[in-house]
Amino acid sequence: MSDILSLSALELGKKIAAGEITSVEATKAYLDHIGAVEKEINAYVTVDTEGALKAAAEADAKIKSGELTGPFAGVPVAIKDNMCIDGMLTTCSSHILDGFKPTYNSTAVEMLMNSGAVVIGHTNMDEFAMGSTTETSYYGPTKNPRNTERVPGGSSGGSAAAVAADECAIALGSDTGGSIRQPASFCGVTGIKPTYGRVSRYGLIAYGSSLDQIGPLGKNVSDCAAMLEVISGHDPKDSTSAIDENAKENLDFTSALVDNVEGMKIGVPRDYFLKGIDEDVKKAVLDAAEVLKSKGAIVEEFDLGMVEYAIPAYYVIACAEASSNLERFDGVKYGYRTGEYKDLHNMYKKTRSEGFGAEVKRRIMLGSFVLSSGYYDAYYVKALRVKALIKKAFDDAFSKYDMILGPVAPTTALPLGESLSDPIQMYLGDIYTVSVNLAGLPGISLPCGEDKDGLPIGLQLIGQTFDEKKIIQAAYTYEQYRLANMNLKCDKKEA
Repeated sequence: MSDILSLSALELGKKIAAGEITSVEATKAYLDHIGAVEKEINAYVTVDTEGALKAAAEADAKIKSGELTGPFAGVPVAIKDNMCIDGMLTTCSSHILDGFKPTYNSTAVEMLMNSGAVVIGHTNMDEFAMGSTTETSYYGPTKNPRNTERVPGGSSGGSAAAVAADECAIALGSDTGGSIRQPASFCGVTGIKPTYGRVSRYGLIAYGSSLDQIGPLGKNVSDCAAMLEVISGHDPKDSTSAIDENAKENLDFTSALVDNVEGMKIGVPRDYFLKGIDEDVKKAVLDAAEVLKSKGAIVEEFDLGMVEYAIPAYYVIACAEASSNLERFDGVKYGYRTGEYKDLHNMYKKTRSEGFGAEVKRRIMLGSFVLSSGYYDAYYVKALRVKALIKKAFDDAFSKYDMILGPVAPTTALPLGESLSDPIQMYLGDIYTVSVNLAGLPGISLPCGEDKDGLPIGLQLIGQTFDEKKIIQAAYTYEQYRLANMNLKCDKKEA
């Protein structure tokens, strides 16, 4: 079993395709491992044992007949609990969606299923994706497999932890302000936040509609690039889905898995390293920049600007959109409804009071406030103007550089419970990620070292819109260097 779990998603897919392992064997191995470690990690909200084994048997039959030939055919995958799966409990890790089972699949999940991937279940998350630690879940906090006294990051902490703890081969998460990249950094895995519109949001239960984006979390850059290739493309069901005239060429992300950054121009914002950043994180990220420089990239420091305005602009816009999106959860059509109430208005009030957690209520109230009469222009409109200025700052940077390099978060994984006592500090932890969502840009997080306590540190590469290939190529180049160095150290120890 350990041999199966140690394989990357692409390696496992190749062995299944070659007949060395069956999908049923792989799925059973993951399900058995989930049974052994899940009590401690709490990465899943729902594990669909029966459905997964049935899908695995079907995948085996289709692989044998030649009907399925994709890289993830028969490979067990996990899905964040805010993506609809037909007939599977989908709750956004919230009490208010108790018992909700959708009657359709989200487009990204449908594309995965069509490729032959086997869905194991739904992973835990911050309630309605509101949080940076996966501690606001109604189903209890997820723990970081690298140190179970630490948070896994959020809001896709369940997906990141499931990958890191070998509870799935690869997973899908969603990223509204860093919710793929930050947990990838904290758990020592890789995650890609695609360009806004690259992956369909149809069937993704919305938090901030202009910011949300689905993306992969995997063991390495290759797995994530291949997964992004599977789930990307125009979807007529999503009005914000991008129409790409050169789709086939531009969506061939695995072609970017090339160990070469010769001549690439990489900008490193000085603003990211001035204050509030842990020294271990700073050193690891700047060392990674030096590695890419030694490989032939042109690395320069520059002033990005607008960094200090990203957090307030993001939380005003995200909370405003959340207050509108979450209005539909009222106990009438689906999910939780309070047991006792006097009239319709009282039922709404009690259902929402009992159904939503503290962090969700905080953001709904903040969003309702900034959209209210008298404050709309002062806060929401001003935040939209700042969003446009942030996009311009990035556009100016990309006129000089192919990509931007920086940290994912100012610290490594925090102790459990620390962020819940200080929400403002938790919001400030998103300083390096939220601007990417505000500008609709692609970003990748991959491991670049460890701090003094042995906790993973993440490197972030940010690209221009629809330019995922460049950041994948640079990330792959750095990853190959790091793997070669790690193997060299291991060889020296053995000698």
